[in-house]
Amino acid sequence: QSQGAISINMPESSIKVQDDEITIAVLDSSMSRQLVAEMMILAGEAAGRYGQEHNLLLPYRGQAQPELPSEEELIALPAGPARECAIRRCMPRSEISITPIRHASLGLDAYTQVTSPIRRYTDLLAHFQIKAHLRDEDPPFGVDALKELLQAVSTTAYEATMVERQTNRYWGLEFLRRNSEEVWQAMMLRWLREHENLGLVLLEDLGLELAMRFNRDVEPGDRLEVKVTFVDPRQDIVHFTEMAEPVAQVIGG
Repeated sequence: QSQGAISINMPESSIKVQDDEITIAVLDSSMSRQLVAEMMILAGEAAGRYGQEHNLLLPYRGQAQPELPSEEELIALPAGPARECAIRRCMPRSEISITPIRHASLGLDAYTQVTSPIRRYTDLLAHFQIKAHLRDEDPPFGVDALKELLQAVSTTAYEATMVERQTNRYWGLEFLRRNSEEVWQAMMLRWLREHENLGLVLLEDLGLELAMRFNRDVEPGDRLEVKVTFVDPRQDIVHFTEMAEPVAQVIGG
């Protein structure tokens, strides 16, 4: 944090489907989870600094410095998801390079992911390069080969991420369809298109974020209760009624 790291604490949900049963759980922000996350970042920093000191070609990850909302703007928002969302929307996408670049949100000048070589191919590439150096061998991948690999991997990883998001979105809506009688606690996070009364809301019990069109005046941070009136997961459409308030509509995002 003293080096400029930016922490964003938004609810994170886990959606699982087994034997046609859907379960959605909001992950607990426990000390143990934070400890694991910090140790993973520490390992990535150690590997990144080692690569920087020895001029190793690695898949370094970085992130440009964001332009955050002013302190006055943040204080005007209630502490919690609405304020965190305002910070999150300003964060640029991370990038990958074969030379060290600063990672703004982590507050690190050199960082590479190395903790998941079984499920993340760029971590495996970093292991190959570092292990070769430790054995006094030539690195298996030169500049051109590593650039080509990283370009291909980045495209595939982006496509996989989009499929995962779409899958979670589908099963999240299907869960709402199957539980259409439930009343959900929601929070208005931010405006998407204020002139159209279109905002982003968080279903707090589920950790799901949905676009919602309001028929009344609301502000980021306002809490409300909503109930599903119609949902079509295949068409990515869901409508809500706000309890004790005029009918509101949520549309596919």
